[in-house]
Amino acid sequence: MFSELSNRVIGCAIEVHRELGPGLLESTYEQCLAHELSLNGIDFKLQHPLPVAFKGVRLDCGYRVDVLVEDEIILELKSVDALKGIHEAQLLTYMKLAGIKQGFLINFNVRLLKDGLKRFVI
Repeated sequence: MFSELSNRVIGCAIEVHRELGPGLLESTYEQCLAHELSLNGIDFKLQHPLPVAFKGVRLDCGYRVDVLVEDEIILELKSVDALKGIHEAQLLTYMKLAGIKQGFLINFNVRLLKDGLKRFVI
């Protein structure tokens, strides 16, 4: 079952997709989703740095979470022909590294957003 926050975030993504449709760059969807989250009073961070902890040291390896929502949900945004296993692995790894238990993989390059939305809980 989705939390209230999850439902609100999905609603924002649907609104962005409804307005823009498929076919744009991932960065466009990211900026428009950020604006929609703001309009809905949802706290978030864009391109949030994600260090890797290795043998007791935190290393900046250049990883960035597309959208971190209220320090509870990671959104990994895509605009691709089809989601692949590597996209899922990327999100699951980000969730593990960040200690975040919930994430959404959102592919905006689909006719209906529900077909490009995958939820993960660890």
